[in-house]
Amino acid sequence: MANLKEIRNRISSIGSTMQITKAMKMVSAAKLKKAQDAITQMRPYANKLTELLQNLSASLDDDATGVYSTQREVSNVLLVVITSNRGLCGGFNSSIIKATKKHIATNYAGKNVDLFTIGKKGDAILAKELKVIENNITIFDDLTFDNTAVIAESLMTQFTEGNYDKIEIIYNRFKNAATQITTVEQFLPIKPIEGGTAINTDYLFEPSKSEIILELIPKSLKTQLYKAIRDSYASEHGARMTAMHKATDNATELRDDLKLTYNKARQSAITNEILEIVGGAEALNG
Repeated sequence: MANLKEIRNRISSIGSTMQITKAMKMVSAAKLKKAQDAITQMRPYANKLTELLQNLSASLDDDATGVYSTQREVSNVLLVVITSNRGLCGGFNSSIIKATKKHIATNYAGKNVDLFTIGKKGDAILAKELKVIENNITIFDDLTFDNTAVIAESLMTQFTEGNYDKIEIIYNRFKNAATQITTVEQFLPIKPIEGGTAINTDYLFEPSKSEIILELIPKSLKTQLYKAIRDSYASEHGARMTAMHKATDNATELRDDLKLTYNKARQSAITNEILEIVGGAEALNG
């Protein structure tokens, strides 16, 4: 059994760790509330905009919908992989990395696949095995629509210039603080509406349907990327809050076990001292 000083040092060390994990949990909880409000308010707008764009595009020919809907034989693929800049968030980053490798092996074997990584953690690991053409780690410092739009414009340019036949986004979609859903979402070309036919709606278009669509497409794509990064950002804080909560609980359990061990060791030491004193007294009396 470890001596009393060693056990006391371990109890003290675990107590310090608990203070850190509790603080990180509280910070993540505060950030999660703000991030969760942002994504829940934005998601209906983004989904409706995408649905409207797909619906209108289905009623027009490819020339009218522009270069963003051009379907080409897939030879060159760009995957936008969104992770975090920091760790200590459970399986948040590892799930994205595993999903990226599996997605490439399953769907793009023999194809040329490049990566655009957002976040340090994904880039640090994926760059060792796959081709990363660019990495952005500053977007989370000031996560705004305008800053995200710059990245979206770059992706749109890559597609329209024919550098890539398909661009997809891989990220964690926020469900709740304890659940993040790994999602692969097509960015370009614009995914046609399922079923291939538009919903008949009695709309009046001014100036024209095609002009409105051409105006909506860039905005819709920028909103789609912004939503994905916002989703990932909220998921990160949810995952970190959950991970720190579990770490605090585990540390509490370990500390309690060590305190019990310490008390048993201390009691045993005191008993031995008493026995030694009694034995010594009896020896003197004898």
